[in-house]
Amino acid sequence: MVDNNKLNLTMLCDFYELTMGYGYFAKGYQERIAYFDLFFRKCPDGGGFAIAAGLEQIVSYIQNLHFGPEDIAYLRSRKLFSEEFLAYLSDFKFTGDIWAVPEGTPVFPKEPIITVRAPAIQAQLVETFLLLSVNHQSLIATKANRVVRAAEGRTVLEFGSRRAQGSDAAILGARAAYIGGCHGTACTISDQLYGVKAGGTMAHAWVQMFDSEYEAFKAYVEMYPNNATLLVDTYNTLRSGVPNAIRVFNEVLKPLGITKCGIRLDSGDMAYLTRQARKMLDEAGWTECQISVSNSLDEYIIRDVLRQGAQIDMFGVGERLITARSEPVFGGVYKLVALEEPDGTVVPKIKISENVGKITNPHYKKLYRFFGNDTGKAIADYLCVYDETVDDQGSMTIFDPEATWKTKEVYNFTAKELQVPIFKDGQLVYDLPKLEDIRTYCRQQVDTLWEEVRRFDNPQTYYVDLSQKLWDIKYGLLKENGQ
Repeated sequence: MVDNNKLNLTMLCDFYELTMGYGYFAKGYQERIAYFDLFFRKCPDGGGFAIAAGLEQIVSYIQNLHFGPEDIAYLRSRKLFSEEFLAYLSDFKFTGDIWAVPEGTPVFPKEPIITVRAPAIQAQLVETFLLLSVNHQSLIATKANRVVRAAEGRTVLEFGSRRAQGSDAAILGARAAYIGGCHGTACTISDQLYGVKAGGTMAHAWVQMFDSEYEAFKAYVEMYPNNATLLVDTYNTLRSGVPNAIRVFNEVLKPLGITKCGIRLDSGDMAYLTRQARKMLDEAGWTECQISVSNSLDEYIIRDVLRQGAQIDMFGVGERLITARSEPVFGGVYKLVALEEPDGTVVPKIKISENVGKITNPHYKKLYRFFGNDTGKAIADYLCVYDETVDDQGSMTIFDPEATWKTKEVYNFTAKELQVPIFKDGQLVYDLPKLEDIRTYCRQQVDTLWEEVRRFDNPQTYYVDLSQKLWDIKYGLLKENGQ
C-alpha cells in the first residue's frame, strides 16, 4: 500500500524527462543553461481570459526537489542509467531562476505565465509538476471566476469535493476556486490547510432520519440557532418544506430574537420555487431569511435563473466547477525558448509546426501590461526581448500578432511588468502572499478588464503584441528554417 505522506514529488515527472536528462548528462549538456516558458494557447469555455493559479504549490515543490535512496534504487532497477548519472541525481537540487505571473492575475494565450532559467536537466525535470499545478488550479480559478461573475455579487460556495478527481483535486480545487472569487467551500481540509472557510448545514439524510420533516427541522434549529439553514426539498418544497421551516423559525428563533436564518433548495425549478418561497417567507415576516440553491449549477444556469427573476442569495456550485466540466483541460504547455552560451549570450529557439497556433514565441522575454492612465483599464499586453525597455511616456502602435493588419494606438498609459522573480540561484526571493490577499488581488485585476473582454459569449479579443525586435527574431527564425 502506498503511503501518500512519503511520496517524493520529484518522481512525479514524465519518464522522458529522466531519459532526456540522462542524454543531456551523457553529452555534457547538464550545465547548459536553458530557458523554458509555460503558457497556454486557448482560454477555457471560449472566454476572454484565464486566471493564473498554482504558484504556491510550485514553490514548495521546487524547495523540496531531491532524489532519495528509494528513488535512486528504483531508477537503478530500470537498467537505463549509468552509475555516474545516478550519483549526479543523488546530489540533485534546483539552482536556477524562476519568474512567474502572481497568482490571481488575468492572463491571455501565448504569454508566459512562468519562465524557468536553469541547467538543462533541472529545467527539463520540473516540466510535469509545473504544468499539472498551473493547469489544474488555473482551470478551476478561471471557472470559479466565471461562476462568481454570473452571480452578480451574490455569495458563491464551492461544493464539489465528492465529485473531484481525487483528493488533491478537491483540496487544491477549493483553494483555486477561492482565488477565483468563491466565498468558501464545503471541503473541511481546505479550511484547515489553506484557510478557505468551510461551511455546511444538512443533507437530505438528516431530514429522513426523523419521523417527520418538522421534527428534523426543529432539532437542527435548536442545536444551531445561529446557523439555521434548512434543506426544504426532501419531500415537497412549497407544501411542506417552506411551511415547516417557517413554523420552526417562529417557534425557536423568534423567542430568541434571531432573525438570521436560511433555507436551501437542491432540486426543482429554481426560478419558480425561489420566487414562491421568497413570497411565503416575506409574508410570514422572515424577510432576512436567505435562500440558497445547489444542484449542478454553472455560470450559464445561474445567469439564466437570475434573468428569470429567481430570488436567490447564495449559490452552492459543485461538480461543474470542481471538474470544470464544460471544458476540463486548461491546455498549458512548457516549451524551450532559448539557450545560453558560456559567455552569457542568449540564443533564441523556436518550435515550428504546420499548425500555426503551435508555433512558439522564441527567446527570453519580458511581459508588460499597459494600463490607461485615464481609466485604469488594461489596454494590451506586450511581449519583448529581455534586454528591451518600454517607454510609457509617449504613444505606441501595437499589432495583433495573429493578424498584422490589425493595429491599435496606445497612449497615456503606464506599463507594468507582469512576471516577478520567484527563485534566484535556487533560493526563494518571493514573499508568498496570503490566500485572502491573492483573492482580493484577483478581483481587483479582473476589474481592470473591459466588460467586452469579460463577457461569456464572443468576448472581445485582448491584444497581446510582440515588440518589433521580437517579431523580427521570430520571423527570422521561421525564414531560416524554411517557413
